[in-house]
Amino acid sequence: MYNHILIPTDGSPLSSVATEKSLAFARDAGAKVTVLTVVEPFRVFSTESKQLSKTKEEYERLSREEASKYLTEAELKAKTLGVPCQALMVLSDQPYKAIIEIATDNGCDLIAMASHGRKVASALLLGSETVKVLTHSTIPVLVYR
Repeated sequence: MYNHILIPTDGSPLSSVATEKSLAFARDAGAKVTVLTVVEPFRVFSTESKQLSKTKEEYERLSREEASKYLTEAELKAKTLGVPCQALMVLSDQPYKAIIEIATDNGCDLIAMASHGRKVASALLLGSETVKVLTHSTIPVLVYR
C-alpha cells in the first residue's frame, strides 16, 4: 500500500517512539523510509530556551549535532529492521512546510509522525507542527500518540 514513508523526528521521547513504530510499519509494508529532522534557524527573539542561552554559532553547531544523533539512531534502527533508509537534515523556520516539501519532492506516499514533540508549551499558543502538516498536506499523515 505504501512505498515510501517520510518520518519527521525532533528527538523528543514521543517522536522517538513514533519513529520506532513507523519503522516497524514500513518493514511490514515493504516500504522504504526517509527520516527527516528540521533544524530551526537561530533567532534573536525566541521562546526557545536553547536559543536564549547560546550564541548563534554555538546554537547551530549544537542543533546540527543533536539532529545528526537523532538521524543516526533512526538509521541504525532501520538497518536492524531491514528497512531501506535515507536520512535528511534541513534548516527551516517553518518545519511543517519543510516536512511537506521533502515528502512531495521525494515522492513519499505517507508521512508518519508524533502527535507532538519538544515544544508542547509553544504548541498550545501557536499550534503544533503536526496540526499544520495535517492541515496543509495532500499526502496522507499517520499520527502516533
